[in-house]
Amino acid sequence: MTDDMRGDEPFKRLFFALDCPPAQRKAIAQWRAELGLRAGKPVPADNFHLTLLFLGAVPLAQINEVCEAAGNVRTPGQALKIALDRLQVWHRAGVLSLAPEQAPPQLLRLVYALEQAMLPFGFDESPREFRPHLTLARDYRAAEPESSTPPEFLLRADRFALFESHKGRYRIVQDWPLS
Repeated sequence: MTDDMRGDEPFKRLFFALDCPPAQRKAIAQWRAELGLRAGKPVPADNFHLTLLFLGAVPLAQINEVCEAAGNVRTPGQALKIALDRLQVWHRAGVLSLAPEQAPPQLLRLVYALEQAMLPFGFDESPREFRPHLTLARDYRAAEPESSTPPEFLLRADRFALFESHKGRYRIVQDWPLS
């Protein structure tokens, strides 16, 4: 469902993601600061996350059903560990991000399960290939910055969450255990 298809019905902009623990947010923000970026808009550290599935505008009346469907998703049965060990620029999207060199199969299975669970709601109108990443900066129109210290972060998640995006801030609507 796209924003222009919702009409006057009240909605929230939602997405599923793995949250980034506070200590790790701080470490990543510090590492990003050492890059000395002169381009783009840095994402606030409080917003660091790894998106699993973007839903877009979800009518308020549908949120409980979305949460119920997410609660029935088959999870990996253990915490996920994702190495964020590659700095990359997505030129077309204007994004500077951290990504895993290799996405864990359990992460890919979780994303697929979420996609399948959301099919009845019509959120698959413009499916995109899943590319796990943590966004460091938006509107980034420069070359990949050089780092004296390579990125070596291990995102450990024992829950996945439904987030709301509101006025540039993200808040958890509901979360579910991965084990």
